[in-house]
Amino acid sequence: MNVILKQDVDGLGFEFEIVSVKPGYARNFLIPRGLATVATPKNVTALNEVLEARKAEEAALIADATAKSAKLEGLVINLEAKVGNGDKLFGSVNNANLAEALVKAGVEIEKKNIKIPGNTIKRLGKYTAKVRFHRTVEVDFDFAIVPDADSIKAAEEAAKTRAEMAKLDAQKAANANKEEGSIFNFDNPIYAMDKKKQAKEEVATEEAQTEE
Repeated sequence: MNVILKQDVDGLGFEFEIVSVKPGYARNFLIPRGLATVATPKNVTALNEVLEARKAEEAALIADATAKSAKLEGLVINLEAKVGNGDKLFGSVNNANLAEALVKAGVEIEKKNIKIPGNTIKRLGKYTAKVRFHRTVEVDFDFAIVPDADSIKAAEEAAKTRAEMAKLDAQKAANANKEEGSIFNFDNPIYAMDKKKQAKEEVATEEAQTEE
């Protein structure tokens, strides 16, 4: 059902906004708490009258929201997180983390006005958030989750260890092949006897050819 919000509601919308919600959520939570009213034709008409009376104020709010949203253009936000195996995070990243990063970057925004995929993010990668500055001003903002310094160091050390182990395994394999080949060297008695036998046969062949 459609309701008119009487004030900002986290994760739902702004004051004076008409939103669609489940009937149970409206009747059991929003309406009893005075957060919304049913969007009947009569109430929608009253809303339009209020907005018309607030036209100048609304224009100022929209202009301010548009100016804030413009600050997101070209802004790069990389949220650092501790990483476990592969790209999986220890813990998760949410809208509060992104809001904090945006505020530090000079963009005034509240976490309730940011919606990220799945509400929480648990893996490294690139994501897109919905950032709302006003009920009529919404921006898609791209950001990334990257490993923190400790995670990078741990990954480098792990890679170094794997490389050293691979090198040792290669050396062991080379030594094993060398030892296997040494069985047939000249110092081996059996090999030496075979060489003497081959030499005698070659001499006998040459003498036979000479006699002919």
